[in-house]
Order: sequence, then structure tokens, then C-alpha cells
Amino acid sequence: MELINWLLVLLYLVLALPGAGHALLFKRDPRSALGWITVCLMFPLAGPIFYFMLGINRIQTRARKLESDSPFRIRGGNHCGDYISAFQIPPPLDEISRMADAIVTRTLVCGNRIEPLCNGEAAYPAMLAAIEQAENYVFLSSYIFETNATGLAFIAALNRAKNRGVDVKVILDGFGELYSVPRAGTLLRKNGIRFARFLPPKLFPPTLRINLRNHRKILVTDGRVGFAGGMNIGDRHLAEKRDNPKRVADLHFRLTGPIVSQIEQVFLEDWRFTTREHLTPGPVCPVERDNTICRAIVDGPNVRIDRLDMLLICAVSSARREVLIMTPYFLPSPELVAAMHAAALRGVAVRVLLPEKNNLPVVHRATMNLLPDLLERGIEVRFQPPPLSTPSSLWWIVIMPTSDRPTSTPGASASISK
Repeated sequence: MELINWLLVLLYLVLALPGAGHALLFKRDPRSALGWITVCLMFPLAGPIFYFMLGINRIQTRARKLESDSPFRIRGGNHCGDYISAFQIPPPLDEISRMADAIVTRTLVCGNRIEPLCNGEAAYPAMLAAIEQAENYVFLSSYIFETNATGLAFIAALNRAKNRGVDVKVILDGFGELYSVPRAGTLLRKNGIRFARFLPPKLFPPTLRINLRNHRKILVTDGRVGFAGGMNIGDRHLAEKRDNPKRVADLHFRLTGPIVSQIEQVFLEDWRFTTREHLTPGPVCPVERDNTICRAIVDGPNVRIDRLDMLLICAVSSARREVLIMTPYFLPSPELVAAMHAAALRGVAVRVLLPEKNNLPVVHRATMNLLPDLLERGIEVRFQPPPLSTPSSLWWIVIMPTSDRPTSTPGASASISK
């Protein structure tokens, strides 16, 4: 018995106390720190092991080392200063712009054109056409890359581009790739197409990182045409096929103008993270005649602050007439919920549009538990069968990982704010 007591003391000294101390010093969220400290102290063997595997963000350190000498830190952008001064961003949009300027490295760029593409029926043909027309390079990143008919069509188009001398690079998420058999990486390798896996799970050393995923969906061709939004690559986004039991309605966007250069930078930074290969960014995309002003906002485990959450809180807090939220997964942070409550109490019409059917029952149940508190504050919540319509307003932000990132876990994402 005395030996067991000494073993427990040894476990506390060697594992539990260092684990709890690390959580106390390095966890930004007090709730997360308290949770991990409790786990480490109550389970002196299993607790620190779980904390070491799941609680420590090693990606942040690695990403910052790569970022310190990144060419994108000194690269100039199209700041649109004269354009904005001529047209004057009206309030309260100026408040959101100032907030973004303070926390985002990329500046507002003007002269862009953004074309919404509803479902795979509209998005996939446009994306495949861009690949077929590419002359210099094709950069593609997708969280889920299925190897059904849609995925095979993309692989064939990428292979044709490679055969005509186009530089083709693909980033696959190491976990999202497992959704389909055979894996997309296997087929890409057979065709001689260069690809990289973002944090693939490993047995030796044990590496899982379920919550540290790359949810970006990016396609850039020749630095002139870009695509981004909520759609992965696969038959699931062919929403008009009635015989498709897993069909999902979603939005993608075709981008032209200087914003494409920012999206390309995001891809090159991810490529550098996964391969440690330095690539030189292309020239800034020429300005379009459209007057859309926007910027790319990058969030993920390598970022000290939750940029997207802060911007959403700022947008809700700045709203004067209405706040329209449309999302397939609605699990907002407590701070964002508080901002929605405050907006509703001061007379702003807050409306939330959610899908009637959800492919993740657990997330749907968690959302339902949240709704009574919102309804008590006068927030309107409606359910609609797919496809969902996009609300039109003065300012909007497109969160790209909406189709597969249900929680606020630190996965990598990119967004376009307009």
C-alpha cells in the first residue's frame, strides 16, 4: 500500500504537476486551462498523456517559425486608399474595417469581382474550365477530396494540365482525405501530380490532431482566377440530383481581381507549412471593373487570436438595423452569443437561418439546446430545407469551412469579407 502511495506521489511530481503547470501558463482560454488542470490532477497518468496528445498546440510554434521570414510579410498590396477616400466607407462598416485592419495582415483590395456559384452544378464546371484553361500553374486545396465521379473528373483535368506543362500542386487534409476509398492522394500519385498532406495521422510517433485540420477550399489558376467557399470536391455537392442521398446544398465563389493574389498567398503559405518548400508568389492580379472591396482573412491554430470570432462580434455589435446569419452548423462562442443578445435588446432585428436537416445529429442537438436562450431575447430562428438562400446586405463575410467545420476547434480556415 505504501508503495502505491509513493507511485501516486511520483506520478504527480513527474506528470500531473508539470502538465497542470503547462496548461496554467500557456492556455489562453481560462475555461480550457481549468479543464485541463482538473484532468491532469484527477488522472495523474492518463490526464497528462491526453493533454500532451490533444491539448498542446505545436502547430502554432512551427507556423510562426515559418512565418518569421515569409516573403508575404513584406509584399505590398493594393491598399485602395484613394478609392476608399473617394467613396467613403459608411458607418458602421468603418468600425468593422478598422477592427480588421488591427488584427489582419492583409489589406482591403478594390477592383474585384465576386460571382456566387450555387451547388456543384454551377461551381464544378466553372472550376474544371479554369483548370483546362490554365497555362502556368494550378493550385488546389480541399478538405474532402472524394474519388467518386466528381473527384475523378478533377483528377483527370489536373492530369491533363500537368501533361501540357502546367505546374499543378494539390493540398489534401490528412484526415479529410480518409472520407473516400481509394484515397485521392493515391490516385494523384499514380498520375504523377504533386500533392501534400496537411498533418496526416501517424502511428509512429502517435499523431492524431483531429481538431487541427485544414478546412480551406481553394483553387487558383495562373493567379488570375480563384475559387473559394464552402464546397469540397465530391458528388455530395450535386444538390440537384434527387437520387443523391448525401446531397448537400452549399455556395462557392468565383473570384477575379487582386483578391486572387491574397487567396494564392494563403495556398502558398499552407504549401510551405506542409512541405517546407519556399515558392515565389506571382504578380498581383489586375484590377477588374467591378467596385467590390474585400480582403482575405486567415484563421487557424497558428493565430494568437480568434480573428473570425472577433470580426463577427464586431459586426454584430456594429449593426443598426438587422443581423442575418445563415450557417449549416450553429455553435457560436459565448462572446458571440452575448453580442447577439445585446443587439436584439437594443432593437436590432437578429435572424438566424438554419437547415431543416443536418448531417451531424450531435451538432444539431447541441444547436437545439442553445436556441431557447436566443428566442427568449427576441432573436428569430427559422429552419429551411435546402438549398438555402444567401442574405443580401451591406456587409457580409463568407466563412469557407461552413460545410465541414461544426465547432470552434482550431482548424485552419480562410474567409472573404466584403
